[in-house]
Amino acid sequence: MFGLGTSEIVLTLCAILLFFGAKKLPELARGLGQGIREFKEATRDVTNPGHQASLD
Repeated sequence: MFGLGTSEIVLTLCAILLFFGAKKLPELARGLGQGIREFKEATRDVTNPGHQASLD
């Protein structure tokens, strides 16, 4: 994955945990998931404009 080894991934995750704290991680993950979901919906609406109208 992007040329990263296991040790680099673990080190990055530890740094994120130290920087944000354990209480903020679920909020960050939730926000990231929501952002990805909205991005996918927006790209789907651009590629298929009739999709949103069929859901309403």
